[in-house]
Formats: sequence, C-alpha cells, structure tokens
Amino acid sequence: MPTVAVLDMNGKEVEKIDLSEAIFGIEPNKSVMLHMVKNYLANQRQGTQSALTRAEVSGGGKKPWRQKGTGRARQGSTRAPQWTHGGIVFAPKPRDYSYTVNKKVRRLAMKSAFSSKVQDNELVVLDSIALDEYKTKTMAAMLKAVGSEKKALIVLSEKNDKIVASVANIPGVKTAFVNTLNVYDILNADKFIVVKDAVAQIEEVYA
Repeated sequence: MPTVAVLDMNGKEVEKIDLSEAIFGIEPNKSVMLHMVKNYLANQRQGTQSALTRAEVSGGGKKPWRQKGTGRARQGSTRAPQWTHGGIVFAPKPRDYSYTVNKKVRRLAMKSAFSSKVQDNELVVLDSIALDEYKTKTMAAMLKAVGSEKKALIVLSEKNDKIVASVANIPGVKTAFVNTLNVYDILNADKFIVVKDAVAQIEEVYA
C-alpha cells in the first residue's frame, strides 16, 4: 500500500497517509494510457476546416481551348485543380473527430495515470489550500515550496474561485476537480498536486 507525506502550503510535512492499492498502486498500463491520450486529443479537435472542390469554385464553365490541334495539353475547365484559383483535390470538409472509449478502459487508464505519478514521485498531497484573497504570489510561493517549478495540475475537492483565479496567470499550472480529471492533464503535469480531501474523493469514485 503506497504511503505519501501530506504537506502544508509551506512544504512542511504534517502527516502521512496510506493510499488505496487498487487505485494508486497498480502496474501502469502504458498502452491504455496512450489510447486515452489519443482519445482526449481527438475529442479536442474542432473539425471545422473546409476548402472548395472543383465542383464548388466559381467559373470554369467554358472549355479554355479546343481539344485538338493547339499543341497544348487538353483542358476542360479553368477551375481544375492544376489551374490557379482551381478547386482543391480531396478538399477537407467539416467532420467530427471524437469517439468514445469503453468505460472499463477509461477507469484502467485513470488508475494507471494515478499510479504512475506515485511511482515517479510526482504526486504531492496537500493538507489544504487556504486563500483569504485573490493572490497569485501566494500560490506561486506554495508551488515553489512543494517543489513544483514547472507544469503542475492542482486537484481541488470543491470549487474555489480564489484558488482558480490565483493560479490562472501562472504559466503551466492548471486546476481541476475530481469529476473533471483526465489522463492527458495528469500525465502532462510534472507535479500532480492533490488536496487531501480530493484524494478521498478519488478513492471513492474509482474504488
């Protein structure tokens, strides 16, 4: 059973807690995590790209020159793809790139992501995050105290506008809630920072 230290906002250890073996202590399945990352990125694509085919561009109704006898290559329209202002070959059209993944696969991928952060010592559990005002400087100092100098994902147990707004201006730092977590954000973060109450919620959701 994995055991991690619980830190305060100054980076000092206040206690130790045991994490669920079934959620934070499994052998990470890399192929499943890769599958979920690809799914997440595909679902983010807008799919709004569009270009005109030769059937949709204007003009080109008249044959440029007669078929034979000119010495030039035969042409049927000035809007063929090889002409300037002609249509696009295999023009991209709006489409939906999103697809769904089996629920069991999603759960295994999340558990694998949690466990990989524990194995790589990139999981930081905080006792709590207390802010009396909107203060980016305070959050930046907290991140530095817990050893997060690069990209970080802060998981909160409940909505807190002061915390969300205070880290919004810090490059590479994102906030999330237990019900909005995804494999991509977890793996993309150098430090996975979770409030102690959120740890209990994660274990309850993925038990």
